Amino acid sequence: MSEVQVRVALVTGGTRGIGEAISTGLKNAGRFVVANYAGNEHAAADFQERTSIPAMKFDVSDTDATEAAIREIEETYGPVEILVNNAGITRDGTMHRMDRAQWQAVIDTNLSGCFNCSRSVIDGMRERSFGRIVNIGSINGQAGQYGQVNYAAAKSGIHGFTKALAQEGAAKGITVNAIAPGYVDTEMVRAVPADVLEKIIQRIPAGRLGRAEDIARGVLFLTADASDFITGSTLSINGGQHMY
Repeated sequence: MSEVQVRVALVTGGTRGIGEAISTGLKNAGRFVVANYAGNEHAAADFQERTSIPAMKFDVSDTDATEAAIREIEETYGPVEILVNNAGITRDGTMHRMDRAQWQAVIDTNLSGCFNCSRSVIDGMRERSFGRIVNIGSINGQAGQYGQVNYAAAKSGIHGFTKALAQEGAAKGITVNAIAPGYVDTEMVRAVPADVLEKIIQRIPAGRLGRAEDIARGVLFLTADASDFITGSTLSINGGQHMY
């Protein structure tokens, strides 16, 4: 299949922060993009108006809702050939203060959401002998992070999920890779107290926070038609903070 052919891409959590940069980057690269969001109607409407990228609301942790939404996307726009599993939440707290609900919410969205979306597109990718799946992990899934046992477990699980699914998909022309961002200058990171943020930046050899566009460029590389010999890999984009 030709690189110039328009392929449909689904980006979960695709209307804000890193997800927005991925969605717009893919669109600018000639893909037809659908961006998923979970609940921020105002942000989604603003995103859709600015980018002309359709935004679709569904909860990736809900298996039935995810299957129905992806079926609607494929019936409306065509088969999803590029999937970026970016949706994620945090419910931080140390283990001795964390309750089951905090644990389960993060696992359900960050890890089970990755399964739900991938499961909904994998059969079609196998039939067409083409697919690109990129799962957004985290530096904290590689190195761990105080107060984030739920988040670190989910993101670490994504890295293992990636390697296993890559082995299943390789013979069918499906590549499955992960990106592990470091600290990126998003709304969530900007909410960190200034003194704490300064200490974080001091630990980054590149001397700055990442930009959402840094992550988007990695996604563009891994989802290109020509990237067919790269699978099961985790691309760390963290300014040298953690070399894994």
